This record gives sequence, C-alpha cells and structure tokens, in this order.
Amino acid sequence: MEISPNHRHVYFLLLCLLLPLCTLAQTGSKARPKVLLMEVKAEIDPRTNRYVELALQEATAREVDHVLLELDTYGGALNDADEIRTRILEYPKPVYVFINKDAASAGALISLACDSIYMAPGANIGAATVVGADGQAAPGKYQSYMRSIMRSTAEANGRNPSMAEAMVEASVDSTLAAGQVLSLTTSEAIKYGFCEGEATSVNDVLAKLNLQEAEIIRYQLSSTDRVISFFLNPIISGILLLIIIGGLYFELQTPGVGFPLAAAVVAAILYLVPYYLNGLAENWEILLFVAGIILIMLEVFVIPGFGVAGISGIVLTFVSLVLIMVNNHLFDFTFVPSENLMRSLVSVVIGMVGAAVLIALTWNRMLNSRHMQGVVLQNKFNSKEGYRSADSAEHLIGKTGVAHTRMAPSGRVMIDDTIYDAQARDGFIEKGDVVQVIDQSTFALRVKKIEPKV
Repeated sequence: MEISPNHRHVYFLLLCLLLPLCTLAQTGSKARPKVLLMEVKAEIDPRTNRYVELALQEATAREVDHVLLELDTYGGALNDADEIRTRILEYPKPVYVFINKDAASAGALISLACDSIYMAPGANIGAATVVGADGQAAPGKYQSYMRSIMRSTAEANGRNPSMAEAMVEASVDSTLAAGQVLSLTTSEAIKYGFCEGEATSVNDVLAKLNLQEAEIIRYQLSSTDRVISFFLNPIISGILLLIIIGGLYFELQTPGVGFPLAAAVVAAILYLVPYYLNGLAENWEILLFVAGIILIMLEVFVIPGFGVAGISGIVLTFVSLVLIMVNNHLFDFTFVPSENLMRSLVSVVIGMVGAAVLIALTWNRMLNSRHMQGVVLQNKFNSKEGYRSADSAEHLIGKTGVAHTRMAPSGRVMIDDTIYDAQARDGFIEKGDVVQVIDQSTFALRVKKIEPKV
C-alpha cells in the first residue's frame, strides 16, 4: 500500500517522539553498578587479613562491579600485608583505595596493589621499612624481600618501581628524598604518578570514578565474626584463661564432679578457636597446649609426687597460651611488636594469678556447700565415727561392702562396719549398692559394683 506524502510527515514526527522514549527506557532498565566498601583503620594483623578476605568473598558473592577500600593505618605485620596484597592483585574486579590520612609501611604495600589510589588532603604514603619487635630496622634479608614485593607490586599497576623501593630503604636511589626513606604527600604522589587524585571523602572518590549513582554495599562483619572479635579481646582472653586453669584445678581436686572440667573445656574452645580462625593460633601451638595439659594430668593421676612431668606441663601450657596470642612463626618474633608480646604475657599471667586467687577464695566454701557434699570427699573424717583411710588396706582386696555415699566416682564405702574413702572403677555407683574392692591406691580403695544375684 502506498503511503501518501501527508502521512509520511505524521509517521516521521511519531518516530522522532518515540526514539527518545526508547532511549530513556533502555537507560532506566540498565542496572546500577555495585560498589563494595570496606574499611581498614587499624593495625595490619591477622584480624585485618581475615576481614579483607571475608570482604572480598562477600564482593564475589554479591557480584559487585567495584571494590573501594578506605585505608588509614601505620602498618603492621608484613606476612598479613603480603597476603592482603596478593588477594587484591588477584581479584578479578577493579579495587580502589582511598587513603584517608595514612598508608605507612604495610599500608603502602596494600595501596600499591590497588588499581587506583586516591588520597585525602594531608595524607601520606610510604615509609615501608621493615622493623622488628624493638622498633629498629629488621635485618637486610627482610628489607630485600620488602623491596622486591614493593617493586613487583608497583610494576603490576604501572607505577614507578624505583620509587616504590625507595619507600623501604634510604640507600635506593630515587628522584625524591635522597638518603632518606621515601614518603609522599598527596600532591607529591599525584605528581609522580602514585596517586590518581585528591579526594575529600568516599563520596568524592565515587564521583571521580563516575560511580556516584552506584549501589553502595558497606561490608560489615557477620554476627559470628563479631563474636570471634569479641573473644580476641585481651581482657576476655584473660577471663577465659582464668576459667581454664581454675576449672582444671577444681576437676583434678574433685574428680568426677564434671562441671569444672566442662567449664574448662568450653573456655578452652572459646579461647583457641577465635585465634585459630584469625590465623594467630597455629597447629603446633595448639598441640603444645594439649601436651601441657596431658603432662599435668599424668603428674596428678599417674606419677607420684611433683616432678619433671608437672613442671614441663605447666611450662608448655604457659608458653603455648602466650604464643597463641601473638603472630610469631616458630618462635621467630621479628615482626611481633613488643607491646603485643607484652600484652599476651600480661593476659596469661593475670589469668593464672586470677585463677589462683579464685581458688584460694572459693575452695573451702565450695567444698562445704550443700551441692558438693555428695560428690566431694571431705577433708577430715573422725576414726571414732568409723572412718578409716585406705592406707595398708591390702587385706580388703576382694571383700564386699556397700556404698556409704553416692560415688561419682569418688565417695565412701562401708566394709565390715568401717567406712573407707573409695573410687568407683566404672562410672557412678549409687548409695546402698553392693561393691567389691579390686585394688587400692595411696588415698582410696578402688571398687566395682556387684550386681545382685537373681
């Protein structure tokens, strides 16, 4: 069918009106880009390392298009910074950093790993010399390694590798700060290509990246991770140590009660697991702790007196609890800040002293409490009332009697109208059950329950 000239003008006008509407519809239907924002405003340590790891996992799960790191740190552990650097370099989506004042030492390394760097007015980046626990420069091999990873990281993102090396050692020739470790201000970093621009806030960074309309996802630790961080608090660690030591002591003194041991086990789990998940507690440190506890129990239950096993157990337990709290590598404390080591020592000492004070204050009261009378052996028994110790009681082996108290497993038995301290061989024995003596120890008879004959 032939279209008349007048109709052609009408169709043309309709087409001109519809084209902008179609364009707007396409623009409106386009999904907003997603940006995950994470904040690191603390020392670089295993906790920070885990935070970044979880944040990048969240970014992958949420299918974000960009990641923005707001950074303000004076540095920290080199091994953790290196792991964070590697994760950022290997992340498939762009990662930007906003240096909100400081990116020193390990912070400089992390910043160089990012695709773009933006710095706040008055911010600094650099001063990446590796220092030991005493605050002095670490041996040359550590500086050499730091120079190499600073150089390779700078090269990976098209930045001047020589200037990156100069941030580690003053001996490295650079265009700035001859004879000094290099640290750049915001304007200097922009001038020498270490920074893409100055920004006053996170929103300003997003605007410079043309992401002001993006959907912002602020990463926060989950409830579980916040609980883990809570138990990493040195004060909480000290309280848990108190419960561990006190619980073990009470259980060893009153075998069979169960509750002190359960409390000690729960406290040990709450103490060890958070440090393990954050990379502080290594397998060998946990094994040291377990070995120490085993040696102490052997000393108490198997080996008479108090000698090598007991002392070794106490030393291993103490050392392992201290090591678990600091980021050492097989007793290498080069990168452990002295304040961290001192804090862990103080926490363990306070826990042990607190446990000793708790035991001294509550032991007698607990023994005399109504709830403990049936399960804990009393300190004194009057021979006039028919009580006898188990010393030199070999003649009783094989004899039968009845449980004078409930045995859980400690208690008392009556044999030939005489009451003796005793321990059940297997499980619990109720008051009045028939028992037979099968052995004796220094302090108590060992008995087993005799089932009544039908």
